[in-house]
Amino acid sequence: MARYDGPIVDAHQHFWEPERNPHPWLRPGVRIPFRYGNYDAIKRRYLPDNYRRDAGPYRIVQTVYLETEWDPADPIGETRYAAILPEHYGLPSAIVAQAWLDRDDVAEVLAGQAAFGLVRSVRHKPGPASPADVGRSRTLMSDPAWRRGFARLAAHGLRFDLQTPWWNLDEAVELARDFPGTAIILNHTGLPSERDPASLAGWRAAMARFAACPNAFVKVSGLGQPGRPWTGDSNGAIVRTAIELFGADRSMFGSNFPVDSLCATLPNILDGMTTITAPLSSAEQEAFFGETTRRVYDLPSAPLGQE
Repeated sequence: MARYDGPIVDAHQHFWEPERNPHPWLRPGVRIPFRYGNYDAIKRRYLPDNYRRDAGPYRIVQTVYLETEWDPADPIGETRYAAILPEHYGLPSAIVAQAWLDRDDVAEVLAGQAAFGLVRSVRHKPGPASPADVGRSRTLMSDPAWRRGFARLAAHGLRFDLQTPWWNLDEAVELARDFPGTAIILNHTGLPSERDPASLAGWRAAMARFAACPNAFVKVSGLGQPGRPWTGDSNGAIVRTAIELFGADRSMFGSNFPVDSLCATLPNILDGMTTITAPLSSAEQEAFFGETTRRVYDLPSAPLGQE
């Protein structure tokens, strides 16, 4: 049982400069409901140099930038900003762009996003349905206009990054089955925020149904809990279950930095992740910490500047 110590590809992270770019939720004095509570500490400039310092001894060689809830009136503006960063910093290696799939301009936006060489996927969070709403209401994944927008992804070769709680995953199963040619990448491990036995059993069952779809993938990320430290003991069962259900060839490590800096340092998270996954074979560890992300997001085999 050897802990992974090779190069890492981070499947889920963010860069931003809220003092110069339009992030409504990061403005001074603005406070939105947030699963980690007070998030004032991340309302600051965060660029690849900051990220590399945060990584400490870990060698993160490539990253996937996720859209940052930039002003939705200008989704292309965020991509234009993010696409310039590699020229100065060597990161990110790919972009998941913003696209509102139920808007009238979705065809134009998707074409515009796909025109950027680094764009591999888009994200549009489908709604905040609570467990009590299951069976009574549906998310955007079941909305005809939203699904028509989703249907346009394949023509551009785009994947879809899905951020939704586990109790909505039966809708995601329907989506995956109806659009088998589009990869659906579940963010943040299906958001298992409640850790009581009943909630974890429900999460596991929903994840198993989604994992049965061959075009479904998972990012093992975003596992922080408000007011509690990130530890291998508190998150180990979730990490192991996700990899067991999806396999290392459909599971990816993601840091969710700087957001998860509200819960832990990046070395704390990676210490925990490498310890939890130590029982895996070396090939499985290599897949989880890099090769799966490279394959799913079509990243170059060598980082920028090391070809």
